[in-house]
Amino acid sequence: MKSEDKQVVAKVRFIEITDALEGQRIDNFLVKLLKGVPKSRIYRIIRKGEVRVNKGRCDAKRKLMLGDIVRVPPVRMAEPKELISAPAYLKSSLQRGILFEDDAILIINKPAGFAVHGGSGISSGVIEALREMRPESRFLELVHRLDRDTSGCLIIAKKRSALRTLHEYFRGDGVKKSYLALLEGRWEQKKIIVDQPLLKNVSQGGERMVKVSSAGKPSQTRFKCITVYQDATLVEASPFTGRTHQIRVHALWLGHAIIGDERYGNKETNKAFRQRGYKRLFLHAHKLQFAHPVTGEILKLVAPLADDLQALLDKEK
Repeated sequence: MKSEDKQVVAKVRFIEITDALEGQRIDNFLVKLLKGVPKSRIYRIIRKGEVRVNKGRCDAKRKLMLGDIVRVPPVRMAEPKELISAPAYLKSSLQRGILFEDDAILIINKPAGFAVHGGSGISSGVIEALREMRPESRFLELVHRLDRDTSGCLIIAKKRSALRTLHEYFRGDGVKKSYLALLEGRWEQKKIIVDQPLLKNVSQGGERMVKVSSAGKPSQTRFKCITVYQDATLVEASPFTGRTHQIRVHALWLGHAIIGDERYGNKETNKAFRQRGYKRLFLHAHKLQFAHPVTGEILKLVAPLADDLQALLDKEK
């Protein structure tokens, strides 16, 4: 048996629920705690009463409260694999990119080219790097996501209570977001709201795509022209909904795909810009505005453009 396939048996544990853990469902708590254990196994030990909260049986949907004592039974778990350290460049970029931080939240200017979390062949993403950089932090969780090739404002919660509040903001209209995007061609309109439903996971050439479809979910994005260049247009894109690849697909629907978009963009345009030294998606989460989840203070954050994006705009002038 290979070393990575060996199994180890954990002992009974009694875990007191702290501020960093309260508010989550017992099943979600166990999924994170018992990494590598199949969800079917986790639900089985809950149903059989092997998991107890304050010495009593519990339902999988039971929400944990501050001070609860959770009994976690012995569970066969995969032996943990050796952790791969996050790249030094990513760590230094995250440290330099801190836009705001207090006891409740951390907001960074995420660099392009890095996923927000590991998985799907990615050993380490932004959140894993932050946890590695701050081993003393008991709680660090992503509030929302940005595509791997998108840069800009990213919120991380440092308390579960802040995470819950911010999730409520994102489900409603509590967060105002705007992106900077460079579109191919000259887009002469001043402003438009694209109101087109989006359907995701559409297979096209073996790749999972998002497309405009009446069968999709309602999606709205406001595009506002900032600068028209010789063969490109800089716009501010403000999504009113949060669908996967929303701005990228709505830009394509306009007939002006985002420059550097390898999935939805124009291959010839992207090739031409690569020859000019520009090689990535020009989509940047530029501004965020929301009420602080603890103090209620209105926060307005601006993430400066990365050097390569600014350099391209300077060349376009």
